[in-house]
Amino acid sequence: MRRRTFEISENELSFRFSTSGGPGGQHANKSNTRVELVWDVSETTSFSAGEKEVLKERLGSTVRIVVNETRSQTRNREVARERLLQKVEESLQKRPKRKPTKPTRASKKRRLEDKKRRGDLKRQRRTPRSRDL
Repeated sequence: MRRRTFEISENELSFRFSTSGGPGGQHANKSNTRVELVWDVSETTSFSAGEKEVLKERLGSTVRIVVNETRSQTRNREVARERLLQKVEESLQKRPKRKPTKPTRASKKRRLEDKKRRGDLKRQRRTPRSRDL
């Protein structure tokens, strides 16, 4: 697996914090441990213009990641950063071109047999007309 060759500056990331909600009692109700990370792809200086276009196409103009897995705000921030880097890395991967293939003779035969079987079944469901009797 290729290692990351990019770095997203900390000042490009915007963090918002809120209470996690759900079970947890007083800690969950008082602590702002839920982390929402927002990153504006178009404003970043970490990538070239071509890479920005690819990122915008695959991720959108802003990337939003929400984490509320742990009781620690610090840990949730780290998880959010990791997920952002992983998303960006996956988006920048070159995707191989699809080579169109022709259906095999056997698959064509199966398709036609299925169509014939389906048509016969539908024909059997019809009410008989006077000329068919």
